[in-house]
Amino acid sequence: MPFETALPQWEEGARRLAAADPEHRPRLDRVTERVVEELRRRLGGPFTTDELVDLYDRGTGWVSDVAVAAAPDDPDAWDVRVVGDAAFARYLREASDFAGGRRIVRGDDRD
Repeated sequence: MPFETALPQWEEGARRLAAADPEHRPRLDRVTERVVEELRRRLGGPFTTDELVDLYDRGTGWVSDVAVAAAPDDPDAWDVRVVGDAAFARYLREASDFAGGRRIVRGDDRD
């Protein structure tokens, strides 16, 4: 999957999270943060947008596992399209080739 396909999905997850019912928002934020922590663990130190996309492209079943563990009694907090995609959107900001809300393309790295 190219970055240009993943990014809108992640942004939509962030929008869904932002639009969540205020009663559910704290739980969704907590689960999203747990997914971010798992992204950090899986990717380790510095990473690129391509590495984040590759991880996403390999599947997000693990996001459900993290969500269930973080909020075992709240199935509303398990929606990967919300907590998972929002977490990828948040973690994207830490990519070494992402700044100012856009991907930094260097030299021959253009897609």
